[in-house]
Amino acid sequence: QVQLVESGGGLVQAGGSLTLSCAASEGTFDPYAMGWFRQAPEMEREFVAAISWIGSSALTTYANSVKGRFTISRPNAKNLLSLQMNSLKPEDTAVYYCAARNSAAGRLSISDTYDYWGQGTQVTVSS
Repeated sequence: QVQLVESGGGLVQAGGSLTLSCAASEGTFDPYAMGWFRQAPEMEREFVAAISWIGSSALTTYANSVKGRFTISRPNAKNLLSLQMNSLKPEDTAVYYCAARNSAAGRLSISDTYDYWGQGTQVTVSS
């Protein structure tokens, strides 16, 4: 079973930046799509961003709340996924989860379509 491990969370002031990374326990892991979700206290888990690959082409999609501020990408084979977060706001405070799926079926924003999940990394934005 592939394990995903997030890193890069922390405490930052509003307006600041953080970069989250996600690595897989298996170097040959090659999912169809990966995404970031987040969950704030007493809130449901929500979609943040996702990226899918068809051949050498990558397709990205973002939640409206982060569009223009966050960038999802795949840096290299070791670090499967990253999330560059700029202009952070207090409402971005949450535990951020990396997820991966092998199937192309279903919308990338739906958490139930993902097969693998990380343990999460805390992001706290102070005002």
